Amino acid sequence: MKMDKFIPGTRRLLFYFTAMLTIAGCTSAPVNHTTEAPFEQAANTATDGIVAQTQKLPAFLAKIETKIESKINKRGIVVDPMLDAASGQQTGVTRQLEQRVVERLKTNYSQFEILPFQSANLSKAQYLLTGTMTRTTSQAGNRNAFQIHLALTDLKTGTVVAQASSRARDDGLDTNPTPYYRDSPILVKDKVVDGYIRTSETPPNQQADAAYFERVATATLVNDAMVAYNNDHYQEALNLYKNAQATPAGEQLRVLNGIYLATWKLGRTSEAEQAFGKVVALGLSNSSLGVKFLFNPGTTDFWSDTKVSGPYGLWLRQIARQAAAAKVCMNVIGHTSRTGSEQINDRLSQQRAAYIKQRLETEAPELASRTRAAGRGFRENIVGTGTDDGRDALDRRVEFKIAGCTI
Repeated sequence: MKMDKFIPGTRRLLFYFTAMLTIAGCTSAPVNHTTEAPFEQAANTATDGIVAQTQKLPAFLAKIETKIESKINKRGIVVDPMLDAASGQQTGVTRQLEQRVVERLKTNYSQFEILPFQSANLSKAQYLLTGTMTRTTSQAGNRNAFQIHLALTDLKTGTVVAQASSRARDDGLDTNPTPYYRDSPILVKDKVVDGYIRTSETPPNQQADAAYFERVATATLVNDAMVAYNNDHYQEALNLYKNAQATPAGEQLRVLNGIYLATWKLGRTSEAEQAFGKVVALGLSNSSLGVKFLFNPGTTDFWSDTKVSGPYGLWLRQIARQAAAAKVCMNVIGHTSRTGSEQINDRLSQQRAAYIKQRLETEAPELASRTRAAGRGFRENIVGTGTDDGRDALDRRVEFKIAGCTI
């Protein structure tokens, strides 16, 4: 090429390298590793897959020369805390995944800088990293495996620039929910959380889910509040959740549920009930609300420990009031964990749904003709471990699904 004389030494090599990649096409393709591996290896594999794709981006290549000359060109990444894709919860192992990915990036890839997930850093960072884990059937035919998804999104354009997946064996991984999710009365999964999960599975060169991406600034406030709650700083958590609620994107389940949890922990019963009413109203407006009513084994009696079942009367009162005020018709659907036979669990879930229906009618008699009870047994488990403890509490939920009225 005639212009070679203007490109001495290293610059000439870089010019040719960039030009060849541009001619060949720099479109990233997702990386999907299907072989099950030990957890750390699987996390490293997905992380390496993300980074490998960024090396092919034209914008990244355009900065190689600057990096060589100044040694200070780093790409900022903020990490929105990773989630279990089935439940939308943070668990011990999703936190472990996040820590492993961040450690891998810090140790092996000096071109990146991990910045705290804070509002001020959204304008400083170039990329947003999201990630999920989902329990899945292993190659041995049981459910002792996890699917990992990671995605890197350009914060300026909202385009996913890299996505990678891998599979990890469940070698005794900690699937206990973190305190916020352990204490939550509901399935905290709305369009924002679903959008986060979809973004983590989005192929490169496509847009991140708008319901999630447009609310990332509020997500940083939600994260600060959740950290405070998990550390038993309930007043601080309440203040932060109210700050998040005051933003244009603040009306979401994680926020309203956080206000309920913090006020309940602070002993403000009346304020907590008002907050739970807002949680219920938002859930019903989205046509579905899953509530964790726990029963004594094999019965329709609420859990004997009042530390667990103490607020159930408050929950039932607000569900009845909000449903009556909205004049909706609902299917009340009972679920059970996987322990026991299918026939027993079908019958038990039906009986529990009928009991909840009866309690709602006591609070608001007009719901008698507007609600129907049904049981699903364990056919619609979210967690599916059958451990009958805090890890699979969501499998023993009662759902309230809006249905068409026939009256």
